[in-house]
Amino acid sequence: MDFTLSDDQKEIKRSVREFAEREIRPHVMEWDESQHFPLEILPRLAELGLMGVTFPVEYGGAGLGYVEYALIIEELARVDGSVAILVAAHNSLCAGHIYLSGTEEQKRKYLVPLAKGEKLGCWSLTEPQAGSDAGGTKTTARLEGDYWILNGSKTFTSNGTYADICVAMAVTDKAARKHGISAFIIEKGTPGFRVGKKENKLGLRSSDTAEVIFEDCRIPKENCLGQPGEGYVDSLKVLDHGRISIAALAVGMAQGAFEAALAYAKQREQFGKPIAQFQAIQFKLADMATEIDAARLLTLRAASLADSGCRVTGEASKAKLYAGEAAVRVANEAVQIFGGYGFIKDYPVEKYYRDVKLCTIGEGTSEIQRIVIARELLRE
Repeated sequence: MDFTLSDDQKEIKRSVREFAEREIRPHVMEWDESQHFPLEILPRLAELGLMGVTFPVEYGGAGLGYVEYALIIEELARVDGSVAILVAAHNSLCAGHIYLSGTEEQKRKYLVPLAKGEKLGCWSLTEPQAGSDAGGTKTTARLEGDYWILNGSKTFTSNGTYADICVAMAVTDKAARKHGISAFIIEKGTPGFRVGKKENKLGLRSSDTAEVIFEDCRIPKENCLGQPGEGYVDSLKVLDHGRISIAALAVGMAQGAFEAALAYAKQREQFGKPIAQFQAIQFKLADMATEIDAARLLTLRAASLADSGCRVTGEASKAKLYAGEAAVRVANEAVQIFGGYGFIKDYPVEKYYRDVKLCTIGEGTSEIQRIVIARELLRE
């Protein structure tokens, strides 16, 4: 087994780190405080190929694999989880669903501008009464002639306020239950499609999370994505790969919190010496570094298997479960090492502490991951 990165992968990691340090870090706290969605950096993200990482060059993508994608998300999240999740939701969810299920015409019309970063995407599955139970979707779509008519609302849609293209799930055959849910592509500006409430969040505050609402929204018949009734099944496949990106998000934020705590422990003095010389602090740092490495290896294993074309349902859930919960523990210890200063916004770890909690909730809670993992174990 080879655990080393190729020269190309090291170069990708280095270039994204330099970009994040230069163009994102100076603005992190300002964006977080004002809940500013950083539209101004989207052209640079696109220029670097980060808006279409895993899609073929013929569709406007960078033609890279999931290992490279995980490295990219980690490096962005190490500096700012909000920017990382903006990129992840666009790539893994919206564009990823179109790449998975779309016709050639749909890919040319919608995936190409998404992958090039000319348009921003969002993906709407969750509803107020259909969270972990995504099969409980209430939004409906009925076919009238050459148009689908959508009615309902979605919540917790990342990039929802600013997206140009939305992929959303709706019930087309109530009697078929989960196999009666279909996916649809909706363009910004479509009559009957609007953005609702923008959420005021604990963390990842410069990432946009909003409601999207459909009120007799008419979209062309050809905007059904995939086979009618297969939207829920396809969503689960999309989430398999999406969970790799959330695991990478967790690893990156944990790495950022750890680096801040390590540097602080070396320079903060108490009782006449740096606190890094106290065994209590050393043990914390050792545990944090070990958990981050374990989470990273689980994430890269899932990514490598995805690149091999393997089914990664169990591996992606294991990576997300462990990385998300490990990141929460690492951020907690980082705040503890900073002591009182860890509670102050002048220091970076309080933001990591707020941001990482999403990784145990988004794209399937830790509890759902355990259900998925157990189901995979029992089907073997």
